[in-house]
Amino acid sequence: MDHLLETVLEAHGGRERWSKVSELTAHLSVGGPFWAMRGFPDAFLEETLHIDVADRRAVLSPWVAADHSLVADLARDGVALHAADGSVIESRDRPRPSYAGYDLYSAWDRLQVGYFLGYAMWNYLTTPYLLADPGVTAHETDPWDEGGQTWRRLQVSIPATIPTHTAEQVFYFDADGLLRRLDYTVDVNANATVAHYTDGHRTFDGLVFPTRRRVYPRRPDGTADRSLPGPDGSAIAIDIDDVTVA
Repeated sequence: MDHLLETVLEAHGGRERWSKVSELTAHLSVGGPFWAMRGFPDAFLEETLHIDVADRRAVLSPWVAADHSLVADLARDGVALHAADGSVIESRDRPRPSYAGYDLYSAWDRLQVGYFLGYAMWNYLTTPYLLADPGVTAHETDPWDEGGQTWRRLQVSIPATIPTHTAEQVFYFDADGLLRRLDYTVDVNANATVAHYTDGHRTFDGLVFPTRRRVYPRRPDGTADRSLPGPDGSAIAIDIDDVTVA
């Protein structure tokens, strides 16, 4: 196990506390111009997210309509839209091939948007503990200077069995071991390159989560392009009000 990863796990609550967690529920607001380009402007400003950690399942509600919910069943590689009575309105198995041929400005359907946000939020809320999963490899690489700080970095390889943005990602941590940034390309979004910043870290039931996330296009030199019309010039803005741990 990489020494930096051990430090990071402790900074976010520790292995022992995480080992007792089965479910997480968060209330969040998801905005930014990215969603309008996909065809859903201001659709996800009040969402409840429920994730099952071990089963790799994410449920978002409401989803587009007030009485609908979106279930991303990541372990079984499927996504479904549910009515209030639990019945399935529509579903899709193996959703990733459905993005083939799309560019950065293509509209998505509601299952594609739901799968994307579902797997992304499952990843975000289970990080950094996800980085210690069997099959995931992480090793420290060169540090990065930004905003007058030096952040240590982990180069991470994630196996295909875990739905995520892309296999190779880089995670940045501050002097306290807290996650401050992650870099990746988005396989389902025409391989867009991203610099994703996190702050507003808060402790919920012994675990530390960033409550503010801003996602920017990443330039070839590694800097973020903050020129978009979204909050702080970001493409995607995620704000978490609270997290309940079960």
